[in-house]
Amino acid sequence: MSQQAKPLIRRKDDIEYEDVGAAEGMRKGVLVSEDHGAPNFAIRRFELDPGASVPEHTNEVEHEQYVLSGEYTVGIDDEEYTVSEGDSLLIPAGVVHWYRNEGDEPGSFLCAVPNGDDEIELVE
Repeated sequence: MSQQAKPLIRRKDDIEYEDVGAAEGMRKGVLVSEDHGAPNFAIRRFELDPGASVPEHTNEVEHEQYVLSGEYTVGIDDEEYTVSEGDSLLIPAGVVHWYRNEGDEPGSFLCAVPNGDDEIELVE
């Protein structure tokens, strides 16, 4: 029998942001995850500096994203999309995607992923 999750409140000041390895100008903060007792999903917040880009890559798991601020370009498969505050995205598992912020303002988004291993592969 699985243990029931306990309620959790994490305050803004509790979140630590770290640079994302292959992406200069992008930071990630884990808001809620398996480490905090969430049984199924993790929610992360990403910040994308003006001029920053993230190379083409794939993930083993799906991503649901919600744009919090700014405007930036997301490439998914062979299509490019300009996204801004209030937009939502689904990036299926295994699909090539990338990000580019050509604006003067930082962009930020929430990203929900299922718990478990997520292998990230850069596309050559």
